[in-house]
Amino acid sequence: MVGELRLGPVARGLLTYFPAINDLVPEKAAGGATTSATYCYGVWLKHLTMLHEHGFRGTPATIAELGPGDSMGVGLCGLLSGADHYVGLDVIAHTNTARNLKVLDELALKFRDRTPNVDKGWPYFHTLLDERAFPRHVLTNERLDASLSPGRIASIRQAIASPSLARDITAEYKAPWFDPRIVEADTVDLIVSQSVLEHVVDLPATYQALYQWLKPGGWMSHQVDFKCHGLTKSWNGYRACSEGMWALALGKRPFMINRQPPSVHLRLLREAGFELVHHEKFLRQDGIRREALAPMWADISEDDLNCSGLYVIATK
Repeated sequence: MVGELRLGPVARGLLTYFPAINDLVPEKAAGGATTSATYCYGVWLKHLTMLHEHGFRGTPATIAELGPGDSMGVGLCGLLSGADHYVGLDVIAHTNTARNLKVLDELALKFRDRTPNVDKGWPYFHTLLDERAFPRHVLTNERLDASLSPGRIASIRQAIASPSLARDITAEYKAPWFDPRIVEADTVDLIVSQSVLEHVVDLPATYQALYQWLKPGGWMSHQVDFKCHGLTKSWNGYRACSEGMWALALGKRPFMINRQPPSVHLRLLREAGFELVHHEKFLRQDGIRREALAPMWADISEDDLNCSGLYVIATK
């Protein structure tokens, strides 16, 4: 169905077949929201609070993030909360040192002030916060007093500015990552991602890599966004597109959205060996109707058709 696709993304996809022209029309970088310390702070507080609500305790020593985007802000939140090691894994390198140092300084102020969380979005976790909209039951004064000491923050700054000199605290950024051996097996305590897994090309291999990286007893927390990311008129209109039209819209871009529904993510997670601890879906009824579906999606379940978001917690 051609009518659901927006002209801009189709044109952008077609341009990728003509490199000389394509290079003159730079595409908006993915992950731009992570240049905002406020955004990264809200994302981290959400994942940390939800993890605590479902049984995660303590401070993870090593955190990995899939798809950090334009800054390591979410990982820096983890370091400011007491973690010692962070690795960000991306397909294309977006981040830079100056931006990360700026975001670090802004985040340090937020944690020192116990700045109220302003993110009221889904999954709804604000009822788990204290009267100041802060997870004081997780990030206690004792924990933050230790993690925000001048010496630790100086070590985090060094880890960003001079990674080769970092010792006790490290902050790594690896792009592109395609080989799971880029992270040593059984070394990560916590893996997080925010609106990333819908872009992954090889989902089975990715879930297997996540399982390989986690220590036994490790946790992961992911939010997956099934909306169209501006490609179609309806939020789930990509399921009305024929395979030929979808291929034209994507062009030669290595990632956009993989269109895999939540049931596939949950199945692959279990097949990789994870134990599912908690999941919730955001369902809506304002998308395309079943009669508009392309043949490959004709048998999709109602939940998969109407799910615009999945939040999942799992352990190894």
